[in-house]
Amino acid sequence: MIDLRLVREDPDLVRASQRARGDDPGLVDQVLDADARRRSALTDYERLRAEQKALGKQVASAQGDEKSALLAQAKQLAEQVKALQADAEAADVAAGELARSIGNVIEDGVPAGGEDDYVVLRHEGTPRDFAAEGFTPRDHLELGEMLAAIDTERGAKVSGARFYYLTGVGARLELALLNAAVDRALANGFTPVITPTLVKPEVMAGTGFLGAHADEIYRLEADDLYLVGTSEVALAGYHSGEILDLADGPLRYAGWSACYRREAGSYGKDTRGIIRVHQFHKVEAFSYTTVEDAAAEHRRILGWEEEMLALAGLPYRVIDTAAGDLGMSAARKFDCEAWLPTQERYLELTSTSNCTTFQARRLGIRERTASGETRPVATLNGTLATTRWIVAILENHQLPDGSVRVPEGLRPYLGGLEVLEPVTR
Repeated sequence: MIDLRLVREDPDLVRASQRARGDDPGLVDQVLDADARRRSALTDYERLRAEQKALGKQVASAQGDEKSALLAQAKQLAEQVKALQADAEAADVAAGELARSIGNVIEDGVPAGGEDDYVVLRHEGTPRDFAAEGFTPRDHLELGEMLAAIDTERGAKVSGARFYYLTGVGARLELALLNAAVDRALANGFTPVITPTLVKPEVMAGTGFLGAHADEIYRLEADDLYLVGTSEVALAGYHSGEILDLADGPLRYAGWSACYRREAGSYGKDTRGIIRVHQFHKVEAFSYTTVEDAAAEHRRILGWEEEMLALAGLPYRVIDTAAGDLGMSAARKFDCEAWLPTQERYLELTSTSNCTTFQARRLGIRERTASGETRPVATLNGTLATTRWIVAILENHQLPDGSVRVPEGLRPYLGGLEVLEPVTR
C-alpha cells in the first residue's frame, strides 16, 4: 500500500505515476477526499469526547433537575460521539480500500506505457549464427523429446494442457539449475528456504497479487487458500507483523518452491513446449532492507541474476520494464531475456523488482531505527533460476545431431556430463 502521507504531501507525484502505469489518476483525489473526511470526523469525535468527559464530571456533582438535564445532554452527546466514531471508521475503511487500489509509485526514469514500451539497457553475449554453422536449429520441444527429457503428451494426458513431465536428463538439468542458483545465493549471503506453496488470502493480498491479475492465481475455495505463482509471496509473508533488525544489512532469503499459474488470457500463446505452463519450479531471491539501500540492493540482485545467466552460457538482453507492465507492487523492474533461436526473439528468464515499502506496509513489516522509532522496510525480489531456462539452454547449446552441449558452469551439477545425447528407442 502506498504511503498516505505521500498522497497528501505530493498528490501530483502519485497522479503522474498512475498515468504512467495507464491507471486512473482520479483515484488519488478519491483517496484524498476519504482521508479528509476521516480526519474531519476524528477531529469532531475528539472534540465531543472531551466535552463528554467534562460533562461526566458535572453529572457526578449535580443533583435534582440539574442532574436530569445534564444526563439528557450526556445521552444526546453520546449518540453524536458514536455517530462520529462510525463516520471516522467508515471513512478510514474507504480511504484504505482506495489506497490499496493504487499501484506503487514508480521510480524516476521508469518508462511510461505498457508491455511493449520497455527500454533495452544493454545486450550481453552474441547469438549463434546457425546458418553459418550449416544447420537449422530445432526448437526446445523437439530437442527435449529426442533427449527423452520433456514429455508434454503424457503431461496433457494426466493433467491437461500446459502440463508436462521432465524425465531423465530433463529432470537432472532442472535440478542442476536450481542447485546452482542455491549455491550462488549462499555465496552472496542468502538463507535458503523451502517455502509453503499454499498461503492465506491476507498474505496473497499483502504482496499485491490480488489486484488486476488475480485471475492468474489458483484458489482452493474449500480451504480459502491460494497456490503461489512465486515463492516471493511466502517469503514476503515470512516476517509479516514483525519488527526486523537491519543493523547488519539486508535480510536475504532464497526460496525454492513449486509455482502455479493459471495463465488466464494467454490462449494461443506459447502453447508448444514448456515456455508458458501451469506448474514449474523456481529459486527466488528475496531481500528485506532499508528504504535508503533498496535501489542498490535492486542492482545487486540484477547482478546475481546475470551471474547465473553467464553460468548457463546464454546470450541475453536487460530491459527496464515499462510502468504499465510492472504489476501493482513494483516501483521498478528489470528483466533479463535470453535469445530464443527458433523464434528469433527474446524470452524472459529473470525478473527483479524493487517493491520499496509497498508490500511491507500491507503486511506490517517494520524496522527499528537508531532513534528507536519504527518504519516500514523495503522488499525486493528476483529470479535466480526457473524451469523455463531449460528452453533457452537446449536451443542455444544444441548441436547438428540433436545433442546438446552442457554449459561449463552447470557441468559440476551434472556429474561432469559434457553433452546430452539423443536417446534411441
